Amino acid sequence: MLTRTLSVAGLVCGCAAAPLAVAAQTPAAPATATAFATADNANPVLVSSDDWARMAEAGDRYPMFAAERVRVELEVRAAMHAGINVPQPRDLGGGITHEQHKANYKAIAGAGALYRLTGDRAYADFARDILLEYALLYPALGPHPAGRSSVKGRLFWQALNDSVWLVYASQGYDAIRDTLSVEHRRRIDDDVFRRMAAFLSEHNADYFDRIHNHATWATAGVGMTGYVLRDPDLVDRALRGTRLDGRGGFLRQIDLLFSPDGYYAEGPYYQRYALAPFVIFARAIERNEPERGIFRHRDGVLLKAVDGVLQASYGGLIIPINDAMPDKGLDSEEIVTGVAIAYAQTGDPGLLSIAGAQGRTLLSPDGLAIAEGMASGAARPFGFRSMQLRDGPDGDLGNLVFLRDGGPEGQMLVMKNTQQGQGHGHFDRLNWLFYDNGVPVIRDYGAARFLNIEAKNGGGYLDENDSWATQTVAHNTLVVDGENQFGGDWRRGEAHGVTPLLFEIDGGAGVQIASARTADAYPGVTLTRTLVLVEHPDLAFPLAIDLMRVEAARPGLYDLPLHFNGHIITQGFQARHAVSERPVLGDRAGYQHLWVDAQSEPGEEGRSLTWLLDGRFYTYRFAASAPTRALLVESGANDPNFNLRREQALIRRMEGQADASFVAVLEPHGAYDSTAETVTGSTSRIREIARYRSGDAEVVVVTLASGKLLALGIAGEIDAGRRHAVRAGDHTYQWAGPWARFDRETAR
Repeated sequence: MLTRTLSVAGLVCGCAAAPLAVAAQTPAAPATATAFATADNANPVLVSSDDWARMAEAGDRYPMFAAERVRVELEVRAAMHAGINVPQPRDLGGGITHEQHKANYKAIAGAGALYRLTGDRAYADFARDILLEYALLYPALGPHPAGRSSVKGRLFWQALNDSVWLVYASQGYDAIRDTLSVEHRRRIDDDVFRRMAAFLSEHNADYFDRIHNHATWATAGVGMTGYVLRDPDLVDRALRGTRLDGRGGFLRQIDLLFSPDGYYAEGPYYQRYALAPFVIFARAIERNEPERGIFRHRDGVLLKAVDGVLQASYGGLIIPINDAMPDKGLDSEEIVTGVAIAYAQTGDPGLLSIAGAQGRTLLSPDGLAIAEGMASGAARPFGFRSMQLRDGPDGDLGNLVFLRDGGPEGQMLVMKNTQQGQGHGHFDRLNWLFYDNGVPVIRDYGAARFLNIEAKNGGGYLDENDSWATQTVAHNTLVVDGENQFGGDWRRGEAHGVTPLLFEIDGGAGVQIASARTADAYPGVTLTRTLVLVEHPDLAFPLAIDLMRVEAARPGLYDLPLHFNGHIITQGFQARHAVSERPVLGDRAGYQHLWVDAQSEPGEEGRSLTWLLDGRFYTYRFAASAPTRALLVESGANDPNFNLRREQALIRRMEGQADASFVAVLEPHGAYDSTAETVTGSTSRIREIARYRSGDAEVVVVTLASGKLLALGIAGEIDAGRRHAVRAGDHTYQWAGPWARFDRETAR
């Protein structure tokens, strides 16, 4: 049995899907083992007595820390006034008993912190008495009566929430454990924490050894419990898995769930959720076993993960790709925790501006560091930037690209070239989103779920998550023959990555460009997409240019949706409108949820659609290599329970082609001021767009209202030395390499 010295230090911090397959790997050698602290030593180990004393003495001098203390005091005092309530588990998420057990772990953590900060024994006694009630309840519990998860909890409907309870309650218990009598300590140790740790890591060993966010919470809870109880076996089990061979456990999860850039396999939303157990447990490891260098592990990947989830946000909200709630933001508890811990590790002043926007911090040494930095005026703007986050443990399974211009509230183009994202992934390879002027313009539905609202399927994922939100047609990427990518089988999708072809920022040329390819989403079909942000002096804002290329073994039906946000101003094409009844577009693969409001005849001419959103106009111009129809549709069909949001989309439909190109240009322009009742620049500054192809290279030509031409040459293969020539009317565009920009003057 391994034993180690546990130094006195630590922190207080403020959905079901299948896991990755685990490949065998020789684990790294554990840290040098020494003797554990004596079992009868009950002093806190997650935050040292000295650190608590420093926070108690200095906290009131720093407004953010003092405000957090007041907030927690109000919350805990309200719980004390209401009286202790540890109910028999009964409800799903959002139900009375579910919410009460959540409130209880927050009360335990908060009361423990307040006892250390104030010395008021009433807080310690309150936390003790709650835990003693759990010591009476927990031993008699079986599987949750309403549990529908593959692994039911005891206190909650799914074991995930039991793990969350353990992570937070263990911190509060650590803060008061030295105030207890020997008998009370034994009862709480054995009948609450050891039993919960055994339930998660022994009775559900396969669940515990998963490579998945549920297991991250479980390993963190068991590991934190191990430190608090001075139990090296629990700590080893948490770190290296139930077999102690390193094929499961917390360290293996860090290795497999994050890319070298800190991108999390399930996407930014679940990166937000999983961030808390990763950094909370890492902080406990760092405090108690600093020789492990946990924050240096894999070149500091946990700290990169904090930066990555911040980068994957716009306007304070996390980009809602894969299963995600569109209203979840950077002020969530998990990211508050991550920012505080990352700042304490790095001293990055940009993190202080994020903390300032969050408006709160933690009652911990990390939170005090944030408060001190804010009070000293050290905050600097966070460095939101154009970048790519590689995907996969080795960074070779794709990437998530951000192209930014104009600062945090300016333009942000997102290109999703990632792997599937396990069971929380959507069938949307080569999807894109666009943000501007502080709002989503080209958007992603996210998840069909009303989180913790009991009336909506107990707060869990709705059936419409499978029938609509995950489907390819619900995204801004190509649908072939009305089917989902990978046949709607996420396990097939998980076996294939995406091939990034190009990511380049050329400030001198005013071009930011990204390109990627997938040859696996549909049998016999290769999809290549290139997305560009390009500046021009005649335009107030950069243009977004989109080129989607399809190469197939046989002709097919191609649908390319654009889920746009705003009120249609001008429809730049003739169409038949469904004014007396609303037909449904299809009967499966998400099409059954789309009403058809308008449909054009097939045509080869360039078309456009202009809409207004939050005081800015957007004109989307589109063309293709063969005749296409334009369909205006809206989600919400076949939805008798009103589970879906009503959102509109434009679908470009091409039939009977094997190889095809779709080109489009999105132009932000003008302003509408409802207060002043003024309109400026409501007319597009683009006269037309055209595309030309020769060999594997294409040129997109944008003719501006000023008569100037902006052209972008894009090669099909990325070869820096290869030369290309494309004839466009009376002009030939020639270049070497993957892309080139051309600016020409023409007659008006």
